[in-house]
Amino acid sequence: MATVQDIRRRVRSVTNTRKITKAMELVAAAKLRRAQVRIEAMRPFADRMLELMAGTARASSSVRGLPLLQQRDQVETVAIVPITGDRGLAGAFNAQVLRQAIALERRLGREGVGVRWLAVGRKGGSSLRFRRYQVEQAWTGFTDQPTYADAQAIARKLAELYSSGDVDRVTIVYNEFESALVQRVTVRDVLPISEDVLAAGTDGEDAHAAALRGDFIYEPEPEEILARLLPVYLETEIFRALLESAASKHGAQMTAMRNASSNAGELIDSLTLAMNRARQAEITQEILEVVAGADALTA
Repeated sequence: MATVQDIRRRVRSVTNTRKITKAMELVAAAKLRRAQVRIEAMRPFADRMLELMAGTARASSSVRGLPLLQQRDQVETVAIVPITGDRGLAGAFNAQVLRQAIALERRLGREGVGVRWLAVGRKGGSSLRFRRYQVEQAWTGFTDQPTYADAQAIARKLAELYSSGDVDRVTIVYNEFESALVQRVTVRDVLPISEDVLAAGTDGEDAHAAALRGDFIYEPEPEEILARLLPVYLETEIFRALLESAASKHGAQMTAMRNASSNAGELIDSLTLAMNRARQAEITQEILEVVAGADALTA
């Protein structure tokens, strides 16, 4: 049976741990608010980019010659890019992305499709290597606060792999932020860029907006402009996924640390009760020893 001193030492340890988890919860909450602001600021830019691409594609005589729009007749190799965090302590945030990515790899393997791994986040890269997967490239060190330059580096590599024919499709797997309590794993094909994306840029456009758009003279040709816009669109989509993943990570960490603090509080209460019982047992034992000693002297 643990002594009062042992229980008191454990209570002190759990109390210190609860201070740490509470501080991490507050830090994650502050980072989450900033991440939400960045996502809200980025969404109008992404919408305008899509509208600009749609208008340019509509003015183009043909878009089938653009490398990022070319659909392969047969998919032989797929690049899977799981987006995770650099650290843990965020509940199932990293595990659910890796679980979905590995399930996708096994499904493609059954179909006879090869897979090439590129990872975003230290946890994703290390977990895949631990499972004996070959990770071609990993980007780390920015998952908490990604910048547009980070998205450009990733998009440039993915576009290079697709344009050169090394892969026939590029799929990203990441956590989409819904709330601090809910993060939904999303699997998206970012390459090739579907022509439906260009058509979607004008969905919901009313007649007044279409009239204001009017006719434009493009210089240079619309095809050349679209060839420049497509890589920027890819960068924008990657950047959006990074921001969604960062917000999801902070939300998951905040929730995990809140649960850890709550569990630590419950553990402290139970340990305190056990310590009081142990102290009472020691006092009772001392009283019994004193009474037994007095009885022995008077006998």
